[in-house]
Amino acid sequence: MSALRVCDARVVPRIKECLGSWTPPNTIKPHERYLDLYRMRDRTVPIDIEEQIGQMRAAGVQRAVICAADNTTTWGRKTPNEVIAKLCERYPDVFIGFAGADPYKGMEAVREFEHAVKSLGLRGLNLGPWLHKLLSNDKRYYPLYAKAVELNVPVVLAMSSHFDPTSSFETGNPTYLDEVCMFFPELKVIASHAGWPWILQMVAVAWRHPNVYLELSGIRPRYLHRDLVSYFDTPVLKGRVLFATDYPLLEWSTSINDLLELPISEETKREILWDNAARLFGLNG
Repeated sequence: MSALRVCDARVVPRIKECLGSWTPPNTIKPHERYLDLYRMRDRTVPIDIEEQIGQMRAAGVQRAVICAADNTTTWGRKTPNEVIAKLCERYPDVFIGFAGADPYKGMEAVREFEHAVKSLGLRGLNLGPWLHKLLSNDKRYYPLYAKAVELNVPVVLAMSSHFDPTSSFETGNPTYLDEVCMFFPELKVIASHAGWPWILQMVAVAWRHPNVYLELSGIRPRYLHRDLVSYFDTPVLKGRVLFATDYPLLEWSTSINDLLELPISEETKREILWDNAARLFGLNG
């Protein structure tokens, strides 16, 4: 494939302020098993952000979405919106920033989100139902969804299994996302981790709701469920699948090479790696 361009729709900056919930000995319980399952302990050691950008460039990644997160109520941890905004301001041609919000904070969270978009320049909202111990259709999220529609920015929601034994498996079930999209048909949703193991439910939700995008982070493309991959070339999902790693979970070169080897058209590979994200995030070039 010539002139390969890549946008990674989910990356964690490997700096101290963003790795606080990952780096031992301060790893929060939901993240503990990932360290060994993904062989990522060495990748949770903070490095200079310039070094990380160099690694991205070497792998062919031009742009990346980086996310704030607010899990104060459930885990006492927060990656502040200001930290993400400063990285985006410093590297505007590399990073696309999403805000974080704690739904338990009510209107305070809504105001923080609005400030992050209008004043800090962030371009979306990152929510982790499994870390908040809530289903995606929990009404504590609804004011945030409404504000996202008003601000015309996408919301990324973790829709998949997870390894936190203290939080229900159901928090990642995309079936509950269907109700959200019924009440907020204008809401642009990025379903992070593409709904595994609820593959057909995830596909059905995306088919019903044209503003739902599937993001592939956290799963090497070679291990994506064949039923999911079978829809990539079809009108059911075409144009709405985003490449992502959730680095430091996965490394870029391995994931990109896996994606290029999938049994899908060259056009669809280009769309997944760049075009779909460029359209959703308004990227130039």
